Amino acid sequence: MKQVFAIAMLIALTALFGLWINPEGATVGGFPILPVVFLVIYGVQSVGFAHAIYRNTEHFYDLTGSLSFIGAMMAAASLTHALSVQGLLVLAMVIIWALRLGSFLFIRVKEVGEDQRFRQIKTSKSRFALVWTLQGLWVSLTSCAALTAVLAAKPTSTLSPMALVVLGIGVCMWLLGFAVEVVADHQKAAFRRDPANAGRFIQTGLWRRSRHPNYFGELVLWSGVAITASPALQGYQWLVWVSPLFVYLLLTRLSGIPTLERRAKQMWVATPTIIAT
Repeated sequence: MKQVFAIAMLIALTALFGLWINPEGATVGGFPILPVVFLVIYGVQSVGFAHAIYRNTEHFYDLTGSLSFIGAMMAAASLTHALSVQGLLVLAMVIIWALRLGSFLFIRVKEVGEDQRFRQIKTSKSRFALVWTLQGLWVSLTSCAALTAVLAAKPTSTLSPMALVVLGIGVCMWLLGFAVEVVADHQKAAFRRDPANAGRFIQTGLWRRSRHPNYFGELVLWSGVAITASPALQGYQWLVWVSPLFVYLLLTRLSGIPTLERRAKQMWVATPTIIAT
């Protein structure tokens, strides 16, 4: 029952947030676009959850999340009368990132055969449903800066020199973060495919410099998206800077690093000699 209440509250609060930051004049059928997009995102997750329960598989979890990003961005772009420079940039940023990460994670889970995060969660339908709802929250909050920039259309001629500098900084940060994430993911994938590395932690390449370089890249690129979106923001829309903040909290406090650290401790207990080698 607690999970059901939590799901309902998350959806309601996200819709209210979308209503609050929705750009003036951005409506579809008389309704503000952003809360409608957020509700559709949650609807897609519910379909993914139903399929996951029916097939008893979590293989399409990450792919569904990535496709939700792409669908939300494309929907916002199609409902906008004219895309601004920053709107076009963030649209490309999010779609390129989602295509790359979604395909990478889907191929990885197919190769491995399971996503260990869901080994215990799948035993409870309510907990499993909450996880899919949290993915809807992730997609909504992470993409909110980009979606707002796409919907808040401004003529290209209104961009000031300072706005162009801001766009340049945002694009450079996104490129840096994207490159770091791609390289780190492929270095770790190659490391895992080598049977000699079974039970070991990667400490080469970018992983020699950082414990979690892929997460560093993720945070940098979403900060770049928020910066690129900034020239389009006004009033309460500045709240969309919750996007990189949410990514930071998710990776460092909730799902990313804490999950990996717990798994590492379990591996250490099971095979301390191999890991220490």
